[in-house]
Formats: sequence, C-alpha cells, structure tokens
Amino acid sequence: MTEPDDPTPDEQPDSLGLARDIADSYRGGPPADPRKRRRRARPSPRRGQRDDPVPLADVMGDMLKERGWDERLSTQRIYTDWAGIVGPEVAEHSEVVGYADGIVEIKADSTAWARELQFLAATLVRKLNEELGHGSVLRIDVRGPQAPSWTKGKRTLRNARGPRDTYG
Repeated sequence: MTEPDDPTPDEQPDSLGLARDIADSYRGGPPADPRKRRRRARPSPRRGQRDDPVPLADVMGDMLKERGWDERLSTQRIYTDWAGIVGPEVAEHSEVVGYADGIVEIKADSTAWARELQFLAATLVRKLNEELGHGSVLRIDVRGPQAPSWTKGKRTLRNARGPRDTYG
C-alpha cells in the first residue's frame, strides 16, 4: 500500500517544495502553510518558459528598440563600415571625422582627394542613405589636410611675418 504523500509514477515531485519541507523540519518549526507561499510568476508571452534559452542577439535587439538606440547604432556604421560603403580606394584616402545632425565630416589626406570627394558628395550621400536609412545623412563636409600652425612655440616672434623663407 502506498502512502498518500508518495507521488504517483505519472507526476514529478516538486523539488523546491521538498527542499522547503526539509529546511522547515531542520528549523524545528511546523512547515509553512502552502497557501501562503508565493506563486511562481507566469512567463511573458514573448519570452516563453523561464528556463528556455533565448539568443542574446534577440534580447539585445529588443532592448535597443525599446530604448531608441537602434537609430544611433546604425549611424555608427558610418565610422565602422566606411570602406564598405564608399569603396576601398576612397576609404584609403579619407576618414570620417564626425557626424552630427545629418552632417558627415570627412578629412581627406590630400587637397586633390578633398576636391574629388566634394565632386562625389551627392553620390556619397545617396549611398549612405541607402545603407543607413533614408534621411540619416543630409550633407557631407569635406576638409583637406591642414597646414601646421606657426603661432605657438619657442621661436615665435610677435608681429613677425612668420616662416616665409622656410619653404623655398
């Protein structure tokens, strides 16, 4: 004859409940009223069972969309995927310096490439908008290389003409 507390072969014993009963027996007190125990929260419909594994990419994607970071993250592709968007030859002679309010600042390594990028600006804006989403890039500002500043240093003179004879 089986005792009423023994589980039938069909049902699994509640391991958490068993652990609580054992802990209560060691404390010397009577077992807690099972009606007062907290019920287990039901899983949310998008998550499924609580023990089911969920890919981290899905969780991160949901979090990015909820917080509105997906747009900012996609604009960061201007920096990371510059060579893939504009091509390896253009990327070899230019780099993205900044991006704010739909304006991309590009620094070219020579004045010739700066001029070439100014001619290609409309095409680059179209390519960037195709990759990042319509309206994310409004304009491209191109800068060439900057000459060194001679206004500070050990041998600087006030009201002097500067190093005009240095270059030839």
